[in-house]
Amino acid sequence: MVNIRAAHVVLPAEPTPNEIMYLNACDQIKDITHTPTIYFYKHSATLESVDATSRLKDSLSKALVPFYPLAGRLNWSEEGGSRVELHCNGKGVLLFEAESDAKVEDFGDFTPNAEIQALIPSMDYTTPIDQIPMVIVQLTRFKCGGVSIGMGISHVMADGPSALHFVNEWTKFARGEAAGPNVPPFLDRKILDAGKPLDFKFDPAVLRPPPTLIGQEDSMEQRKKPITVAFLNLSRLQIEKLRNRANMDFDAEKNRSSRGYSRFEAVAAHIWRCTSKARGHVSEQQTSLLFPADFRNKMNPPLPRNYFGNALIRVEATDNSGNLLSNSLGMASKKIREAVGKVTEETVIAYLDFLKGLPDVGRFRSLDNNGRPKGDFYGNPNLAIISWTALPLYGADFGWGKEIHLGPGMMGFDGKTFLIPGQNGDGSFNVAIWLQEEHMPAFKKCFYDDI
Repeated sequence: MVNIRAAHVVLPAEPTPNEIMYLNACDQIKDITHTPTIYFYKHSATLESVDATSRLKDSLSKALVPFYPLAGRLNWSEEGGSRVELHCNGKGVLLFEAESDAKVEDFGDFTPNAEIQALIPSMDYTTPIDQIPMVIVQLTRFKCGGVSIGMGISHVMADGPSALHFVNEWTKFARGEAAGPNVPPFLDRKILDAGKPLDFKFDPAVLRPPPTLIGQEDSMEQRKKPITVAFLNLSRLQIEKLRNRANMDFDAEKNRSSRGYSRFEAVAAHIWRCTSKARGHVSEQQTSLLFPADFRNKMNPPLPRNYFGNALIRVEATDNSGNLLSNSLGMASKKIREAVGKVTEETVIAYLDFLKGLPDVGRFRSLDNNGRPKGDFYGNPNLAIISWTALPLYGADFGWGKEIHLGPGMMGFDGKTFLIPGQNGDGSFNVAIWLQEEHMPAFKKCFYDDI
């Protein structure tokens, strides 16, 4: 049981620019929701000796000066088309204090379930958007003396690298290490509109809705089925075994200039094949694996490493279930690599130009303008994988030691998957996956038996 004790509005420590910030096409298609993450900290003498709430409030107030867009509010743009603009009005962010009778160890392996979600503040997305803060935080104290920090950062404002940049700089203020951020955010989002005109034409077919099950005209029946979550570990040895299997099909003679399949490509291919097998698809069933790709380094010149915003493009690998399961792991890995290979400066610029020209961008959001679910369904027969394996995830020390766990909240739908690197640097992955309840036992068996 989690009891909210208090709620605080945290304002920037100093005056910040009062402006309407431009949001580019990549920001415009993001859900007007928050990405939920959770940090756990064990009891320590330092944690016991400090006022954790005051430390978080004071340091967050300072962090909101360089990251002042996060203290603003979204508004619907006058140009319409479901577009938004950011009013940098300094209204601040929300910080909640809570208490729980649980102990940190009661959360076991930290599977992102309802108990974890209770530690992350939630929002009613039917609230007018100009009343929704860009950042929401909850500090929860446990009976054992440990704490958790549950956090939500607006999808519109930040992707994974940007959100982690903010958290990392916030912790520096909390530790009193600097009067300002070591790496200030690069806030001019118009830089993505500076791409040169191209002859390359974007193929809007890549943004088509994902496949539905054969015999079902839409995904409504699949959306209604109950789902469950599993939090599974792959050791470094198991990952290397998958990678070696994928690379057995690697034709060195034809691909002398190419590299072997990556850990992500091999593991994602394995999960894709296991979900299709567990779901019992017929051979002709089309299935898509969708994942976001960071294009910061695809641009020429690359985006500034401290670019603050969204710099992700949707990537899709497709096949039918029969091919996916009758062919090798390497062939599935090849499909993923081919999809990633299509992300170039030309395709990114064309993609952004296409989005800018759309009369309405609302179809790309999973909630409508009143907070109701809608949009494309990436579940059965499909899969959506978010990889955190290349992100600098760990080390969020607010002055009482580093976290003992960082993971996602309960933000899943059928087919939603996270790849999270092991915290101790042993080369392992944790896999958080949501599937329909009827398919999870078969998936777990395949996940380990088919390595």
